[in-house]
Amino acid sequence: MFAVPFYRRNLPHWFPDEKAIFITWRLHGSLPRPQELPATKGVVTSAGEEFRAADAILDRAASGPLWLKNPEIAALIVSALQSGAAEFGRYDLHAYVVMANHVHVLLTPKVEVQEITKSLKGIAARQANQILHRTGKPFWQDESFDHWVRNEAEFFKIRHYIEQNPVTAGLVEKPEHWQWSSAYRKVSE
Repeated sequence: MFAVPFYRRNLPHWFPDEKAIFITWRLHGSLPRPQELPATKGVVTSAGEEFRAADAILDRAASGPLWLKNPEIAALIVSALQSGAAEFGRYDLHAYVVMANHVHVLLTPKVEVQEITKSLKGIAARQANQILHRTGKPFWQDESFDHWVRNEAEFFKIRHYIEQNPVTAGLVEKPEHWQWSSAYRKVSE
């Protein structure tokens, strides 16, 4: 196996061997503006609460790029995720959802996580930019958010969070109704 215990860019990244990883990446320019974030001055919040607050803002998709709403682009993201697991064996894919401006994935890596995200984001960005007739422009935000799963209960909580995301965002009534998710794929297979 491989070992990449820790590295840091703007965020810390921990990748213990043989652990599932929850990864979120966003479109370039989709991060909420500071005035859109909930006021936390003087309030102690956990990293998880801050993540959920920012994710709720992204779900409302009030500003920034919404390229993943394009069915052709959403389909290529889903295809890349599935191919990375089934065809290339880079990871076991447990859950995913493609939203208007971000992607959530739960996977167990078989290669270094940086290799997975670089490959997924690179392939998807090139193809999506071609569809959008954009060349030489960034598609994804540089850095992804990731969280390694500590135990089985957390694994199921994260999988539920991912597949429930379109319901929480008010886009569908049931997770399996969102075409760009693992919940939909489970029902359609």
